[in-house]
This record gives sequence, C-alpha cells and structure tokens, in this order.
Amino acid sequence: MKSLHLIRPYFKEKRIYIFMGLVFLIFVDFLQLLIPRVIKWAVDGLTTMSITPIVLFYHAAYLIGIGLLIGIFRYGWRHCLIGLSRRVEEGIRNRLFAHLQTLPAVYFDKTTTGDLMAHATNDIQHVRMAMGMGIVALTDAIVLGTAAIGFMLYINVRLAVYMLIPMPFIVIGARFFSKRMHRLYGQVQAAFSELTEAARERFAGIRTIKAYHMETEETARFLKKSEEYIKRNLRLVRITGSFFPMMLLLTNLSLAVVLFLGGRQTIYAIITPGDFVAFIAYLGLLTWPMMALGWVTNLVQRGRASLDRINRILETQPEICDAPSAMLLHKPRGEIVFEDVCFAYDSNETPVLNQINLIVRPGETLGIVGAPGSGKTTLLSLLPRLYEVSRGRITIDNMEIRSIRLKDLRSCISYMPQEPFIFAGTIRQNITLGDPQITDDRLREATRKAFLYDTVQSFPHGFDTIAGEKGVVLSGGQKQRVALARALVKDSSILVLDDPVSQVDAETAAEIINTIKALAGMRTILIVSHRISAVRFADKIIALDNGFIAAAGTHMELMAESEYYAKTFRLQQIEEEYIAH
Repeated sequence: MKSLHLIRPYFKEKRIYIFMGLVFLIFVDFLQLLIPRVIKWAVDGLTTMSITPIVLFYHAAYLIGIGLLIGIFRYGWRHCLIGLSRRVEEGIRNRLFAHLQTLPAVYFDKTTTGDLMAHATNDIQHVRMAMGMGIVALTDAIVLGTAAIGFMLYINVRLAVYMLIPMPFIVIGARFFSKRMHRLYGQVQAAFSELTEAARERFAGIRTIKAYHMETEETARFLKKSEEYIKRNLRLVRITGSFFPMMLLLTNLSLAVVLFLGGRQTIYAIITPGDFVAFIAYLGLLTWPMMALGWVTNLVQRGRASLDRINRILETQPEICDAPSAMLLHKPRGEIVFEDVCFAYDSNETPVLNQINLIVRPGETLGIVGAPGSGKTTLLSLLPRLYEVSRGRITIDNMEIRSIRLKDLRSCISYMPQEPFIFAGTIRQNITLGDPQITDDRLREATRKAFLYDTVQSFPHGFDTIAGEKGVVLSGGQKQRVALARALVKDSSILVLDDPVSQVDAETAAEIINTIKALAGMRTILIVSHRISAVRFADKIIALDNGFIAAAGTHMELMAESEYYAKTFRLQQIEEEYIAH
C-alpha cells in the first residue's frame, strides 16, 4: 500500500470534483432504487383492478422522469470521476517521464526500452481504470448494495435474511482470490514488458532482418515471447475465470431463494404481488454491486500491481544529481584537470579507466587515441557527468564537476557522441534542439563548418526536411555531420568530439579537421579519433591502453617515444595512401 502516495496529491487536487461526482453517483443509485417502487405501485394496482389509465400514465411518466434524471446525473459523475482518472493518468505519466530523465546513463544500460514503454502505457492505463471505474464500482457496491438490502428488509425481513445467506461467501471468496490476482497481475505485466521490448527491437532492426532474410527466425523468437505472455495471462484467467462465475452463482442462489420463498409468501398473501416483483427488481439491482465487488477487486489488484511497478522506478534515486551546495559556473575559461580518475561501470567489474591524470589548459586541444575498448569514449562521458567517476576527481577552472550545477556544467560543454542520435523531426530541429535563440545565420554557419550546408540545400525542403525515425533519410556520414553541427552551433567553452570523422570520406574528414583546427585557442577541445591524422595537430595527445595512459605528448614526441603510436600512424598512412590511389 506504500505506492498509494503517488495518487494522493490528485485526490487532494480534485477533491471538489470527487465530491460532486460521488454526489451525482449516489443520486443515480437512489433514483434506480425508486424504479422498483413505481413498478410495485403499478403491479399492485393492476392485480387489484383498482388502478385507472390516468394513474398508470402517471407511473409511466415517473419512470421517464427518473430515466432523464439518471441520464443527467450519470453524465455528471462520469465527467467528474472519469476526469479524475484521466488526471491521475496524465500526472503519473508526466512524473514518470520527468523522473526517467533524471536517471543516469548506467540505469538505461541495464533497463530495456520495452520495459519502460510498458510502464508508461499499460501500467498507467491500469492505474487509470482502478482510479476511475474502480471508485464507481466500489461506491455502487456500498451505496446501491446497502440501499437495495434496506428496501428488501422493509418489504420482508425474513425473505431478505434468506436472500443474504450467500453474501459471506462472496467476502471470503474475494479475499481468497485477491492475493493471487495481485501476484499474477505483476507477472503478466512483466511478460508484457518483455513482449514490448521484443517488438521494439525487431522493428528498430527491421533493415538488418530483411538484409539477412531473418524474418522467419525473428518471427519464431517473437512468438516465444508472445506465447509466454499468453501462458501468464491464462494463469491469471484461471483465477479471474473462477472468481466471476462464483459471484454469478451466488447471485443466482439468492434469486432461487427469493423465487421459491417469495412466491410462497405471495401465494399466502404475506406480501403483495407488487412487493414480490419489487423484491426481484431490488435483487436485480443488487446483482451489479455483487458483481462490482468482484470487478473492483480485479481493477484494484491490477492497478495496485501496476502502481507498485511504477513506484519502484520513481523510488530509484538518481545517482548523478546536484549536490546540496552546488555552485554556479559562469563563462568558464575551460581548464580541465583529471586527478587520479578511475571508473568502472559496476563496482564488481574491472575498472575501465585507471589512474587518469591530465591537465588541459584553456584553449588547448587534447587528442585521445587508442585501440577499441581502451576507454576513450568512457573518458569523454565522465566530463559532462553522463557517468560518475568511481575514484579521483575532475575539475573545470579549479571547481570539481560534482560541485557544479548539472545545468551549468552541461551548458558549458558541446558534446558529440560516437554514435550520433537523430530525432524524428526536421534537420533544423535536430541541430538547434528547439533552441529559439539560435538564429538562421548561426545555423547556416554551423552546417558550413560541419560541411553539411550544401547537402542540406540539395534536399527538397532544406533545413525543414524531415529526418525520419533515427534519421532514416540520412546516410551515416550525414548523420555524423548533423551531430557535429549540433555541437558547433552551441556557444560553449568546451568542445568534446568522439570520433567526429569516422563515417565520412577522407576529403570531407580533412575539411572537418581544418574546421576544428580553426577553433583551437578559442575553445578547449577534447577529440577522440581512430585516425591519428585527425588529432596530430593537437597540443597534447594521449594514447590509452586498457584504461591506462600508455603515452602522452605532442605528435612528434609520441612518434619518437611510443612504439604503439608510431606503428599505428604509419599503418594508417599506408592505408590512406592506398585508398587515395
């Protein structure tokens, strides 16, 4: 029940609407209770032949009036109570999305997108149903059920008592089944998450699947996930499939008791035919509250299981956040210092980076090279605190980055990742990221520096061309240049580039490197590249090997002192000359 704190604020916010909705709902319930009374009057009058056509017309008019009032009040409670459930749905979804954005990159390394999508859709939908129709069913079960029993007791106490004999079994059955439903609903939701992730992954990789003609194999793998989802649902159906028929059986038992005993009392004139008909009508009204008791148990258990799953995410504390005494960072000069920095993705794993000591002066360019898996990308990711250092510290202008507000820290860094991500918007939106302060002149200048401007102009809609999901209309090199333009258009003192020329041809790469050279002295630049020729101009170059700095110095110094660096550079030269010819 600890998850209920997630929905309490919305009950407080909508308390007036809830009160009005409950009042309207109670009015509807009591109006429904009047209908059997009107029918009783009409039946008694007909059986005694004492009713006139005008009185019968009045009874019919009463029923029409009651029906109109029920329609009006029913609209009112649906507007108020279903509106509450939609507000809860909106609030929890927005809170979940906002919270997920505060979690560090390592959380998303361990959590599948399908699981998160299931939380944001299916789980929240179940919470909405529990909040909306769950409240309605519970109110009906209490108000309509209690009032119907009261009217039946008024008609004949003995008959009402006999009719109530099956009721304790309903309570016992609801308690027995509710715990099992809660556990099975959690398992069903987990299976739905796996199914969603399987579908997402295969749709995202549809081009690879088609290229390797793997449709049959992937369909078979997806079917296994689907079958597991069905199996867990069937386990749940065995419970719910027993629960609801049990409710109906107990209701029919009550009806059988009323039909036999009530019929006998009518024959012996203990009750009138009108009372007998009204009693059956009240039992019919009582059937819904009895079924509602089962339905509300179903809704609440499903909603509770979903709320618990959402709450587990919201209770996950962001490991990377502003310190209580976080300081502002205004226009940094761009001096970067790594002091004995170590990092491991998991405390039980071997460190990816070890004893990294670096000093990058304002306006200097640092080149980073090394074999795949040596820790180059990880090193860059530590600077904007996408990951947190395990030991040691990083400072900018003598301020440890953990003592700087995250907003200020990331605002002073332009970061281009190794794998550029393209949003499903226009090229303009992908470069500016929706920043209204970026003018068209700045946009054009950034794309020219990234050697993307002529390419964009060749598109039918220029900067307003839709890039498509993950930039499907762009080539790999074009995506990389969009990401580079995104970094260049931002006016920041530190530029972090992770292999910015890996997907472009040699000629374009040379032009991009010239652009980066031109920025030297104006910005502090950290650039990773597999091509040593792309970083040879840097003021300082480090070569990483298994997370350690194996060598450091200028290009000429490393050529003389580092066998790995010199050998790699010469091999790349030979390769580039071969490709050129």
